[in-house]
Amino acid sequence: MKQIIQDIKSGGTILEEVPAPIVKRGQVLIQTTRSLVSLGTERMLVEFGKANFLQKARQQPDKVKQVLDKVKTDGLKPTLEAVFNKLGQPLPLGYCNVGKVIAVGSGVTDFVVGDRVASNGNHAEYVSIPQNLVAKIPDDVTDDEAAFTVIGAIGLQGIRLLAPTLGETVVVVGLGLIGLLTAQLLKANGCRVIGFDYDSQKVKLASEFGIIAVNPADGTDQVQYVESLTNGIGADGVIITASNKGNEIIAQSAKMSRKRGRIVLVGVIGLDISRADFYEKELTFQVSCSYGPGRYDEDYEQKGQDYPLAFVRWTEKRNFEAVLQAISQKQVNVTSLITEHVTLDDYDKIYGNISNSKAIASIITYSEKSEEPGRVIAINDGVFTGGKGILGVIGAGNFTSAMILPSLKKTPAVVKYIVSSGGLSGTTLAKKFGILNSATDYKNVLTDKEVDLILITTRHNLHAGMVVEALNAGKHVFVEKPLALNKEELDGILAVYGATQKTITVGFNRRFAPFSKKMKSLLGKGETPVNIVATMNAGFIPGNAWVHDLAIGGGRIIGEACHFIDLCSFLTGSKVKAVCMNAMGTNPDEQTDNASILLKYENGSNAVINYFANGSKAYSKERIEVYSQEKTLVMDNWRKLSGFGFKGFSSESSGQNKGHLDQFKLLVNSVQSGGDAIIPMDEIVNTTLASFAAIDSLKQGTWINIT
Repeated sequence: MKQIIQDIKSGGTILEEVPAPIVKRGQVLIQTTRSLVSLGTERMLVEFGKANFLQKARQQPDKVKQVLDKVKTDGLKPTLEAVFNKLGQPLPLGYCNVGKVIAVGSGVTDFVVGDRVASNGNHAEYVSIPQNLVAKIPDDVTDDEAAFTVIGAIGLQGIRLLAPTLGETVVVVGLGLIGLLTAQLLKANGCRVIGFDYDSQKVKLASEFGIIAVNPADGTDQVQYVESLTNGIGADGVIITASNKGNEIIAQSAKMSRKRGRIVLVGVIGLDISRADFYEKELTFQVSCSYGPGRYDEDYEQKGQDYPLAFVRWTEKRNFEAVLQAISQKQVNVTSLITEHVTLDDYDKIYGNISNSKAIASIITYSEKSEEPGRVIAINDGVFTGGKGILGVIGAGNFTSAMILPSLKKTPAVVKYIVSSGGLSGTTLAKKFGILNSATDYKNVLTDKEVDLILITTRHNLHAGMVVEALNAGKHVFVEKPLALNKEELDGILAVYGATQKTITVGFNRRFAPFSKKMKSLLGKGETPVNIVATMNAGFIPGNAWVHDLAIGGGRIIGEACHFIDLCSFLTGSKVKAVCMNAMGTNPDEQTDNASILLKYENGSNAVINYFANGSKAYSKERIEVYSQEKTLVMDNWRKLSGFGFKGFSSESSGQNKGHLDQFKLLVNSVQSGGDAIIPMDEIVNTTLASFAAIDSLKQGTWINIT
């Protein structure tokens, strides 16, 4: 299928060929017929993409500080690699999509194949969208009209926050597409609406809708104009839909408001607010969040958990439906807003000069397709000559892009497939790293007999099931940590693993780092017990991130601290026999990312893993201290190793190396040549059980033995 994307690195707007998405649980697959270009938002993305590095940095000063901190802790080279990797990820454009449902995922009850629907899908021939971001289109609303649903919901949510009543005077600052829709919805709500814009065409159009529209460029003082129309009272409410970096708009909005008036920001403006302006009138100010309640809530949008109507009357989906109803009842005129129709193939007529475009609403039209959408597309030509080591990568996220694929490129492996749920990220990486095929259905990889090794880099809840499927398909498996989220998943894997002659490797790369191997050689093979203090300054991750969701990410102890459990086991040369964990806070039933894990080993060694998320990002992220026989080793952030009491060794420094490349070299060689797994399976199982035991220990308040 074809999809419009913005290349952030080159600045180009591209019509990309990508595999069509598969319909997921809780989602509907839509074949697009129309999509609306949101000129304000998309112009901003296009212009950001075209900006040079310095201009991009000036627009994101907070990101610059993060980069400088990372240089201090990780070094210049890893930081630059991370920055360029991020810039190399294109952005899909568009969020106003109309089409026909062609497939329905499990758990969806509101839609059937054939329904005409509006959604926040991108400019793409096919989109798979969660059901709470999709609304049915009334029969008397055309596809052209329905394309305004989502952008109308943005304005409607601003109105809901303003809570206007019949007869109130409301000012709309900015009569672009959102402003014109907002003004019409306010008028339909029984308000007297005053609109301001510096574009005479938009002012004229607003006047035709019955809006009191004024162009300040004609010399009109906006504040005095509002006061004259309201007998000196001022506006009951102001909705700002404009985009402007200055602070003049917020100041004028305050001055034109009545005492205890309300101001809602829908657009993007400077917000250096004068306290005096707001204090004297006791004004309220609120920023509107996109389409309405539910936006950016993982449970609502991705898991389909609706808010009860009695408690949250207007969710984002119900706002979609309200806009469609307003269009159906002719309360809102959207056809007059359409400036042009452009076919998908002619997209550059819109984006080629978007910075200077005077269009109000541009509609992209899509040709009807009868054939089944393709889930695999060839990116590069390749012919295999016998040998093994042919890979399929399932997952195309940041870690795959930044670490896994660059490492694999330095090995003899041939990556035949990369799979991503939407198709775009996988296609981008396939082009960048010379991968032969981009796909959206991982089952195509499992059934390909040429593929020897499956790499699974998806979200954690998918790991165990995909490992089982890959083993059953006769493939070797590499899975990013964790292997499983609970004992039941682990048992399911072991039941299949025992009947195969295939290997499982978990991405415990730290044990393959040069400094880890150096420490191991200095310590010996585990004949003498050691004490280890390992610290992970993991960094704060917001509580609503998927890694904290126990059903999806499993929490950061199981999902990430397992790295250091494996590393400690590697350094001790032994297996964990008991675990005790203490955590910050008072509720042991909640997962934590501030905890100390005590590990007791079979050979008498002890280890303490301090996994903290409340430290400074300017401090080293990882640190290992090992104490043994009046000797000490200190490894600082994989850049320096110091030895105390060792003959012939005092210190060694290098660029940051966490062992990813060595791991994949060994892995590919083991698949091509045969032999033992690069990490013994019993050690992988022991580490996995130890991570489970840490959580059980916190809940039970006692040591947990590993059996």
